[in-house]
Amino acid sequence: MFIALAPPDDAKDELAGALQPVYEQYPQLRWNRIEDWHITLAFLGGLPVAAVPVLRAVLAQLAASCPPLKLSLNGGGHFDERLLWSGIQGELEGLHLLADDVRNLVRTCGVTFQERPLRPHLTLARARRGERTSIPSAAAALADFAGRPWQTERLHLVGSNGSGPGTIRYRDIEAWRFGGKARPGRPHLSCPTDATS
Repeated sequence: MFIALAPPDDAKDELAGALQPVYEQYPQLRWNRIEDWHITLAFLGGLPVAAVPVLRAVLAQLAASCPPLKLSLNGGGHFDERLLWSGIQGELEGLHLLADDVRNLVRTCGVTFQERPLRPHLTLARARRGERTSIPSAAAALADFAGRPWQTERLHLVGSNGSGPGTIRYRDIEAWRFGGKARPGRPHLSCPTDATS
């Protein structure tokens, strides 16, 4: 399970168009489905079912108190010659603040998760075992891509069908529209007192 943002369809279509020659040149990569593209704010891992209602309530409040962010997809890069990504540009300070708020709220609710530094990106593909040479070349092919700006619409709580050698499928558990008009200060939200740990 994770909490994320998703680019709108037209921004994803724009990147998919730029990727067409890369898809054709590197079919051996494990390409993510376009409908699964997202920007992870907090990776929560496996959670007990009882934690979901608690998170639903507080994430809805958080989204309602935060304004949309203006972002764009930009360029390409890789992590350890293993994972291909598109970068994120725009209101990055606001993106980091939102991720901090999300993580602090989840932590306040007693949900433990693996803390990773936020490196804003959209994962496109992974190298198959023993085959990493394609990833840097694929990233270089995206170096000049500059997508149009778009506004974030919703905060998403996403679940997956599990992990393993097969393709992972993601599904929205719920998504909440951003509602704040401005961000003069950080939202002061707390978890319900009956939160599960």
